[in-house]
Amino acid sequence: MNKVKTRKLLILFHLFLAALLAPSFLMVGITGALDQAGIEPAIEDIDLILPAESRLDPNSLTLKQDISRLLAAQNIYLDIESVRSRNGKMTTRPTSRTFARFDQTTDGLQASLHKPGLQYSMMELHKGHGPAIFKTYQIIAGIALFLVIIGGLIVGLLAKAYRKSVLVSLSLGTLLFLGFGFAA
Repeated sequence: MNKVKTRKLLILFHLFLAALLAPSFLMVGITGALDQAGIEPAIEDIDLILPAESRLDPNSLTLKQDISRLLAAQNIYLDIESVRSRNGKMTTRPTSRTFARFDQTTDGLQASLHKPGLQYSMMELHKGHGPAIFKTYQIIAGIALFLVIIGGLIVGLLAKAYRKSVLVSLSLGTLLFLGFGFAA
């Protein structure tokens, strides 16, 4: 295949991947910028009143089912994919949609329900705390982002008219990345 056909094929592939995954790329960029700017996402926290004898064992093999039963007794039904348990504190996942938190204390079991706003949900997706299928999508999007960037560089380097501009921009970008990230 000659250089012109290769470049056209790379451009087509680059544009297709960039357009297909633009929502994911935008979400990561926007949520990352909002987080770094210190803009707090909205989340509604609701304390749950549980019967005094309510208990959860954070080490139980049936923790997910135990939590589902406890919530169902309160007429709360969540789609729980997993439970994150640390130091007696348990959080249902995904946290990109309504989720519950439990804390087994010496005073009993404390529970709360959390309803995230759009920004909070998007940030949780960005962090990998969304549904399992979205995590797989994010892995594919990450690989595609790598390919889009490499493809864009190759296309720019193959076009003689853009080669110098691409090399200068790549050099400047690399210096900024290294300078701000490691030398500042």
